Formats: sequence, structure tokens, C-alpha cells
Amino acid sequence: MAHFGFENDIHNVLRLDMPITNGPMARWQRKASTSNSTNPNSLSPNKSVNRSVSLSKTPSKTPGKNSKTQNTPTAGGDRFIPTRNNKQMDVASFLVSKENEPVEEAASLAPNQKAWSLALNGYDIEEAKILHLGGKPLNAPEGYQHNLKVLYSQVPTPASVKKSRYISSVPERILDAPDIRNDFYLNLMDWGRQNLLAVGLANHVYLWNAAVGDIILLKKMEEENNFICSVSWSKEGNFLAVGTSDCKVELWDVQCQKRLRSMDGHSARVGCLSWNDHILSSGSRSGLIHQHDVRVADHHIYTYGGHSQEVCGLTWSPDGKYLASGGNDNTVFIWPMTTGSEHQAVHALNEHQGAVKALAWCPWQPNLLASGGGTSDRHIRIWNVNSGSCISSLDTSSQISSLVFSPNYKELVSGHGFAHEKVIIWKYPSLTKVAELVGHEDRILNLALSPDGSTVASIAADETIRLWKSFEKDPVKKPKPTSSIIQQSIR
Repeated sequence: MAHFGFENDIHNVLRLDMPITNGPMARWQRKASTSNSTNPNSLSPNKSVNRSVSLSKTPSKTPGKNSKTQNTPTAGGDRFIPTRNNKQMDVASFLVSKENEPVEEAASLAPNQKAWSLALNGYDIEEAKILHLGGKPLNAPEGYQHNLKVLYSQVPTPASVKKSRYISSVPERILDAPDIRNDFYLNLMDWGRQNLLAVGLANHVYLWNAAVGDIILLKKMEEENNFICSVSWSKEGNFLAVGTSDCKVELWDVQCQKRLRSMDGHSARVGCLSWNDHILSSGSRSGLIHQHDVRVADHHIYTYGGHSQEVCGLTWSPDGKYLASGGNDNTVFIWPMTTGSEHQAVHALNEHQGAVKALAWCPWQPNLLASGGGTSDRHIRIWNVNSGSCISSLDTSSQISSLVFSPNYKELVSGHGFAHEKVIIWKYPSLTKVAELVGHEDRILNLALSPDGSTVASIAADETIRLWKSFEKDPVKKPKPTSSIIQQSIR
């Protein structure tokens, strides 16, 4: 009998349709019992309330509310709250703190994940951003290409910046310069402080007053076979130095239109001149550079003898410390201002592959020199004369005959011969092209900048002098230029 009773008990336990005797009360039973026991408005004949479930008062606080104690059922209520001892609380605290700690495996996998992302996507996916609103836009990794474009950036793009400067494509004035000698190695034009433009045409020297337009014949050589080789104004523009083909250097007072003195010493034509206060430097076809003190009778001070061929470029630095000379031997020499017995060059710069006639010192950085090479070189090079190193170089694809710096906009202007025959304005120091001034029909021989720095004059073998007003201070936009051009003869 006991055996059959045990089987019946097992059978009753396994049956799913039997009522559960020791389980919690059903939800509908709990709601019915609690509503009858706690509803004060319920109509019951008995005033006493019988609770089927024992309640215990457990203090608890609701986060964010100042609530008092509430009755929480331990069994048969809406939720079951088990009892917790101290050991369980310690284990729970340990588990919570462990979850907040950084995972060491993730840290060790970070480099590998970054490498995988770079290999698969071409960029690190964690650092990729579609929209960037602060500061400069992020640069894409090198070599990475995609079809996404920057739609917004706090920094305006260069294309959206409004350009207020206007550079005319035609010259403001054209002067006739007949019988100009088409010789690359000569320096036949200079613009002085008194706003006078000096030009050497064949065996004549003419002065053009840019303020009023008057033309003055200053000098005519006695012999027809001789010709003017170079002209250069003194610092104040009161005196003009003239180099001739008969190996002489003449000094003229332009106010009185009188020759003050004629200085001998050279054995060949004098193709370039440069002033440094009262010191006048002259370069000759013999390769020698003479220094003249124009204040004393014995004018010759000393001689620089570094070049092996004709000296065709000569200019003093703005601070008067160095003299730069360029020659047909493809070399640029930097000479110090010294009165001692030894006259050695500080640097010999020989990176050019052609004759160096174009030389220009930077007016706002006296230790920087720009030089341009001839047809075999065609490069503009920027030098640091303190170290003798070449800072930058640019291939212009054309012969460079002259260089001048524009201080108003910190730009470099170059005059070109074969084969472009144009004036080009470069932004300094990036050497990016700003504008091309086209109009000459033959190679450009010399450039000269006006005293106020607003206009550059170019003289070419087409027997014209063109004035380009490209560097005005605070310019306003001008209307399109008309075809009418003021033309005047320099004679």
C-alpha cells in the first residue's frame, strides 16, 4: 500500500492541472483581497478588515522624492524582495566595481583594431568624422580618397574670400623708347627718389618726370660709336651715375643738368652700377668690381675680383652691409662692406646654370636675396645670405632679366625674356603666381619700381616702356580698362 501511495504522490506532483498549494497567491486573488481590505469606501456589513496576507512595514525611499515609509509585502505582493545578508552585499559590491573597471583585453586589442581599420577602410574608423564644426577642417589621411566633401566649416575657404584688389591687364601708360640697345647684360633704366625715370637710349640719357610728364635730354656721348651701358640713381635721387662703353663712370647733377666728374679705372664697358650712401660700386665686362668714394678726389677705394666673366648684376642690401653681384659665369657673390686690405667674398653661390643679371634684396628682410638665371637656368632662387643657403627655388620656364620686390603687398616681380616676354607678379614667400602682365612684343630687359611702390616700369627690346600700376595702397575696384592708352615718346 505504501508503494501505491508513493506512486500516487509522484503522479500528482507531475500533473500540470493540479492546483499549486504552496505557491504565491494568484494576482487576481491578491487584488481582490487587498481591494476589499484597504478600500475605505467599500460597502461591507462588517467593520473589521481581515487580511489574508501578513504585511510588514519596511522603510524605503524613492530617489528624488522625500517619501516616508511605505508598506512593502514580503510575499504575495507586486514584487518579491529577497532577504540579503552581509555576504551577499559584499559580493554585489565587488561585481559592480569590477564592471566599472576598464577591460584589459579591450586595451590590448585597440592597436590591432586600429591597424585592421586602416588596412580595410583606409582610415581609422574611430577618428572618422562626417561633420566638423570647430576650427579648421580635419585633413584626410595621406593617400585616402573618398567621394565625401566638406559641406560646412567655421573657416571660410579661399575661394569664398572676396578679393578687393584689382590688377589691370593693360599698362597705364606706354612710352616710346627708340634705339634701345637689345643687350641682356646692360642695365639701361632706373627710377629715382625724385620721381624721375632715367633711360639710356643708344648714346643718349633721357629723364622722364613722372609727375608732370616732361622729358629732359641729360647727356649725349661725343662719339657715335660709344653707347650708354648703365644708369643708377643715388639714394636721395639728386645724382645720377652713368656707365659707358668707353670704360668710364660719370656722375651727374640732375638739378643743374651738369656733369660733376668722370671716374676712370675700368678696362671694359661698365654694365651695372649700385649706390651705398656715398660709395658707388661699378661692375665691368672684365669681371672686376670697383668701389668709388665720390666725396674725395682719389675716388677708387678697392676692387672685388671674384668673377671670371662680365659682371651684369649689382645691388647693395637695404642695410648697406652686403653687396650682391651676378655675372655671366653663373655665379652670385656676396661681398661685405669693409675698408680693410682683404676683400674676400662672404659667399659664392653657384647653383644657377645661366648668367645671373636679376638681383633684388628683400626690403623687409635685409638678409634675403632673390636672384634669377638666364636662358640656360630660368630659375628664381631665394638665398639667406647669413648662412649662404638656398631657401626656395622656382622654375619660371623663361629667361629672367630683372627682379624687384613690391613692399606694398610683399610680392616679387620678375621680367622675362625668351620665350615668354612678360611681367609676372609672384606672392612672397610662397612664390605663387598672382598675375601676368602681357603686352611687350619682344624680350624685357629691365624693371624699375616707382618711389611710392605703386607702379613698375618695364623696358623691352620692342622699343617701348610700359608702366603697370599694380601695387596701389588701399585700392578700390576699377571699371574695365578702355582701349585708349596714353602713348608718349621718351625723346
